[in-house]
Amino acid sequence: MGASGDRVAVVTGCSSGLGRFVALELARSGYVVAATARRVDRLAELVEEIETEGGRARAVALDVRDAGAVAGVLDEVEASCGLPQVLVNNAGVPDARRAHRMPLEVVDAVLETNVRAPWLLSTALAGRLIAQGLPGRIVNISSMSAFHYSGEGAALYSTTKAALNRMTETLAVEWAAHGINVNAIAPGAFASEMMDGMLERVGDVTAGFPRGRLGAVEHFASTLRYLLDPASEAVTGTVIKVDDGQTHR
Repeated sequence: MGASGDRVAVVTGCSSGLGRFVALELARSGYVVAATARRVDRLAELVEEIETEGGRARAVALDVRDAGAVAGVLDEVEASCGLPQVLVNNAGVPDARRAHRMPLEVVDAVLETNVRAPWLLSTALAGRLIAQGLPGRIVNISSMSAFHYSGEGAALYSTTKAALNRMTETLAVEWAAHGINVNAIAPGAFASEMMDGMLERVGDVTAGFPRGRLGAVEHFASTLRYLLDPASEAVTGTVIKVDDGQTHR
């Protein structure tokens, strides 16, 4: 929390899609949002939109694959906004390759973005909060592919999201005594730049969905608000599925 009592939140991968939506939702809920991403031009547009609505935000350039930058980003946020007590690990990349044809650089990019970065950011923030005796909320954006994989060519992505779910569970146990809740939201297929790329490869997938549609980012709003609300104080180590009934159980 900032020196003036502001609630500060860090969100990764804010340049588009779900991350952008999360940043807007948090700003509308009264948080000072540290919006991070690689594409700083889009961050500037996001911050302008938030400020036009009367909210507060700061654009922070961050490539989550850069371990040094990840380590230093909380210093920048704390100096400019105050100590964050909310972290949303949203940044993620798909692999879109068959496992046996995946070059090492793609393997590294997917693992570093989807697993290492959330670990480094979460542990760095928790260390600061524990040192000051403060509670916190961490929300990891997972995927229904962690539970279901149909062989469409995203095996490593599915693997990393399963790892993120387990990370959510283990860190929740480790930090429960310190009042730091760690949860995850697992969306199904929803409209986004990432999904656009998949649809270009595999074609329309909505015919097989019970409701015949892609999910919308707005479907996540109530779940996100709940996980950050005092009403969810006892909820930690949980992965909430938000998939519009798309995935076979």
